[in-house]
Amino acid sequence: MKFANILFAPMFVLLIHYFEFRLVILTYLIMAIIYFVYMYIKKSAYKELVVPSLYVVILSIAYYFSSMETVKYIPVTLSSIFFLMFVDSHFNKKYMILGFTQKFYKKELKKEEREFLKKGDLYWVGVMLVNTLVHLYVVNFTSDVVWAFYSSVGWYVLFFGALIAQIVYGKVYGVKVHIR
Repeated sequence: MKFANILFAPMFVLLIHYFEFRLVILTYLIMAIIYFVYMYIKKSAYKELVVPSLYVVILSIAYYFSSMETVKYIPVTLSSIFFLMFVDSHFNKKYMILGFTQKFYKKELKKEEREFLKKGDLYWVGVMLVNTLVHLYVVNFTSDVVWAFYSSVGWYVLFFGALIAQIVYGKVYGVKVHIR
């Protein structure tokens, strides 16, 4: 599904140049329903059903109203959800970044590293807010081609740039702050 998310916007823009808008929406909607049913039968966690559910709902609305703007708001909606997840994690001390790091980084983390990573959720609140605002700007003030680029590749550049900045900052300065 992650690969499909990357291709969603550029393929959509390409397909609407060759096929009727509602047919493209209907095709995407059928694929979203099939994916949702697959994830449901697979007994995925409810969190894993959020994205396919949103695709089904938003594509249904876009089909009903024949609205390109509705389709363009799918990445905005997903970005907003990630923003809200990080806000929730920060204020409820769920430590999402620490959890992700422990899941993918097999070495034992030092106490200072854990303390630095616990504060990482607030950083990602800011990153996701910027991403959501950029998505909103792109949807409302740029062309479909720019929207397709940012919705498929651009936000990954922002995400990985922010991740690299966090890692470099943590290695150079951030963890040292927690040693004192």
